Amino acid sequence: MSKTFEFLQQQSSLPIATTWLLSALAEARGRQELFTKQSPQKLKVLKEHAIVESTISSNRIEGVLVEPSRVVPLISGQGTFRDRDEEEVQGYRDALKWIHAGAGQLELDETTIWKFHQLTRGQLWDAGAYKEKNIDIIEKYPDGRQRIRFKSVPAKGTPAAMKKLVATWKTSRREHWSPDALLLAAFNLDFLCVHPFRDGNGRVSRLILLLSSYQAGLEVGRYISLERLIEETKDRYYETLESSSKGWHEGKHDPWPYLNYILTTLKHAYQEFEERVGQVKEPKGAKTEAVRYAARTFGRPFRLSEIEEKCPSVSREMIRKVLADLKKEGVLISSGKGVGARWQNKGNTS
Repeated sequence: MSKTFEFLQQQSSLPIATTWLLSALAEARGRQELFTKQSPQKLKVLKEHAIVESTISSNRIEGVLVEPSRVVPLISGQGTFRDRDEEEVQGYRDALKWIHAGAGQLELDETTIWKFHQLTRGQLWDAGAYKEKNIDIIEKYPDGRQRIRFKSVPAKGTPAAMKKLVATWKTSRREHWSPDALLLAAFNLDFLCVHPFRDGNGRVSRLILLLSSYQAGLEVGRYISLERLIEETKDRYYETLESSSKGWHEGKHDPWPYLNYILTTLKHAYQEFEERVGQVKEPKGAKTEAVRYAARTFGRPFRLSEIEEKCPSVSREMIRKVLADLKKEGVLISSGKGVGARWQNKGNTS
């Protein structure tokens, strides 16, 4: 089913906020070539870091966690997985590398979507297969209560819904129903509403987002992790998804909250990319710069463990050293000792 595409086809004008976001993305795309002609070594650093962040963040959103010490071996391919969580992390890494290597040749169709699911679900019996039973999206509360947040397309209707979704995506791009950035956001929303798999739909949706953005000429995800930006705004992600999915089955939904969320995420990725291209000096300083950048993004006190989450490929010892250097430079102040110490940007103190 392609309810959001059908909605866009009927629109004679766009909301002002959406128009501004599309304009900002068009300008960023126009500058993209200029920035990607910078030092190949700088871009190599950003690419490597983005793969690590994307792999960890996309799985962490779904509650799939691995020990920090296992991150580098798993993503570099130097070690074998020890449990299902590690297998899924390795699979997401493989999917990312597949996209990065062949985005121009990959067709965004059912075969590719099945492959995404198969890679990210490992050896589970239903990896790469649509759901066999109806699934409701359940929200669980800390006190044990739960509610149905959304009823997805029934299992019986899922194959036909996915065929139509993919076909409409291709038609909408060929006939230029809307700007590509808006169409890829619509694809993402409709995919999540169809909810074609028993589990793993979120991770597949983020791989689809990455591939579709590359094919639309928006290649910022090669250098800045879109998955990490989504994880950092996870509450907003779920809020806009719930808001835009209401009335979806009847074609009476309001897609703009979620569509604008995706456009905003891409815009923020470009802003960070342009900022970081000018900051990374040499490959050997990439991890140091990653920590320095992460520390600067906090507008509130933070702990070392929060930097570890943002920089999963950097050792705790190196993070300690960089934070200490920033303190000597007068950039940070700290209170307390050890891992429980609280750090803060000096300019944000009151």
